[in-house]
Amino acid sequence: MPSRRQIRETAVQFLYCADLEGGADPADLRGPFWDFVTESDRRSLQVATFRTVRHLAEGREGRLEEFVSRSEAAVRLLAGYPEAEPLKRALERVGEGESKWSTALAALERLPTNDDDDESVARRFGRALDDLFRIDRDLAAARDEFLRETEDHPKLKGPMEAVAATMRRLQRVSDRLRMVEEPENFPEQTDLAKIRKSKKDLTELRLRSDELVDAVLATKDEIDAKLAATVENFKPGRIDPVDRAILRLATHEILHTELPVKVAINEAVDLAKRFGTTESGRFVNGVLDKVARSSRGSEDGADL
Repeated sequence: MPSRRQIRETAVQFLYCADLEGGADPADLRGPFWDFVTESDRRSLQVATFRTVRHLAEGREGRLEEFVSRSEAAVRLLAGYPEAEPLKRALERVGEGESKWSTALAALERLPTNDDDDESVARRFGRALDDLFRIDRDLAAARDEFLRETEDHPKLKGPMEAVAATMRRLQRVSDRLRMVEEPENFPEQTDLAKIRKSKKDLTELRLRSDELVDAVLATKDEIDAKLAATVENFKPGRIDPVDRAILRLATHEILHTELPVKVAINEAVDLAKRFGTTESGRFVNGVLDKVARSSRGSEDGADL
């Protein structure tokens, strides 16, 4: 679960980027911004997912060799039954899928994990994992098609059992892979807890940050009017962009939320110290204290 601090820091960074002169429309900025601020977390998640996949694939090579041997014999047998041509084609599709699966895993294993560029690592592993997961889903469907086809040819079901049994053993790897791809759907799998938590935290961070940003942007005109009534000669362009983003966020919280004023101001000052100049903390504190006093009355003022 992302902390309130993480959510507010992310929101301030977005408000800052969206407010730069000549900046992109906020709606267009969300995707690139999100990729940027989460690149380190996404790198860790993608590499951890890859390592889990590689662990699950241990022993698959032996099962695959067995499948190849048995499928070659099965194809030769099916060649003598013209009426079983759909079954033969289904088996060949499984073979093609197994080959693609191995190629996709090999491509993953060749990717470097020690690159200093977090975004590059996250992007490469993300694409390669998506390819493997897509191939695996197609392969699982092909296996299922073959097994269903055998039901339509009772006299061949027995001779096909050896290759079918190997398919079922390979499918167990795919079943586990599906859990890695969608760990949130398998909460009982304790070995996937780290991946599940990382994915959940990233999703929650984006959701909560977007909600906060949207709320600020929806009241931006009112916020700026309040700041203009509070700060002498106020013009957004005269205030440092980072300070401006922090002031807008905190003013929204003071005007439109039940958050205690002192909490809103203290957190804004912390953000100013982290992202602003040496004078930002004092400036933000003074402005927000005036905003609070004029909005909620002197009793609720910050008195800082």
